[in-house]
Amino acid sequence: MTITLPPGEPPAGPWATASFGELLRLLHQAPVPAGRPRIVAVDGRSAGGKSTLADRLHAAVPASAVVHIDDISWHESYFGWAPLLVQRVLEPLRRGEAVRYRPSAWEARGRDGAIEVPAGLDLVIVEGVGSSQRAVSGLLDASVWVQSDFQEAERRGIARDAALGVNGDAAETVAFWHQWMAEELPFLEQDRPWERATVIVSGTPSGAVPDDEVLLAPGPLQTP
Repeated sequence: MTITLPPGEPPAGPWATASFGELLRLLHQAPVPAGRPRIVAVDGRSAGGKSTLADRLHAAVPASAVVHIDDISWHESYFGWAPLLVQRVLEPLRRGEAVRYRPSAWEARGRDGAIEVPAGLDLVIVEGVGSSQRAVSGLLDASVWVQSDFQEAERRGIARDAALGVNGDAAETVAFWHQWMAEELPFLEQDRPWERATVIVSGTPSGAVPDDEVLLAPGPLQTP
């Protein structure tokens, strides 16, 4: 499988089709103390398939929840939100506590609700770009790097955002995408989360993959 990747990220491989159960087994290898959930990050580039994989993991484990980095980073600096994730989500989870976190940006801008995770779960999935970054990796039990074709991720990311109208009209959507890439690309090239990944999953497989399977490659993926 040949894909286009940004500088610094080596192509994963060899790729092999595996059952979703095998992916879960790989993510459950590390022992977890009783009384707290297993914490797994699903990391990858924008529009690379992270949310889809996180939803599949959530559906496969009934006593689970998903925490979206987009909710924590909302109106924060691009990648300066790691202390919030650590202090308000990861550390309470590792103590076996429930999480109810209403970010100050939500208060300031009148956004309703809160980030909530009940106690007593088996699995919490933290999904988003940078979710397994070095600053938080010591509090994770496992992580997935979703490797995706850069050109395909850009195409579908811009199409998604344009359809949702989240960043204005078509021209504004494209401009915002490139503004975001100007932050995401150097951050990931420097942090290299694929080097800490428990397993690599393809977010843009070249062929159809059955709903109960994934395309896997061994992790971690070391940069030459």
